[in-house]
Amino acid sequence: MTILVDPPLWPRHGRVWGHLVSDTSLEELHALAAAAGIPRRGFDRDHYDVPAEAYPELLRLGAQLVDSRELVRRLRASGLRVRARDRHAGYSSP
Repeated sequence: MTILVDPPLWPRHGRVWGHLVSDTSLEELHALAAAAGIPRRGFDRDHYDVPAEAYPELLRLGAQLVDSRELVRRLRASGLRVRARDRHAGYSSP
C-alpha cells in the first residue's frame, strides 16, 4: 500500500490544500481517507483534495509526503490518473 500526499500549496476557501493519491488502488485511497476523516466529497476522480490541517493524521496513518511532480509521476505510472480531457468529457468517478 502506498498513499502519497504532496505539500499543501493551493489556497482556496480560506485554507491551503494538497492532494492525496494512491499508486496502487482507489480502494486503498478511499480507506485511508476515511480513516483520516476526509469526507468522500473531497474525492475528485483520481485524488482527494486535503486541507493542510489533515496532514499530521494522514502521515500518522502512513501517507508518504512527496513533491507534486513525484505524486503526479507515480499516479500516472499506476494507471489511475484521469487525464484532464477525460474530466471534461463526462467521465464519472467509481
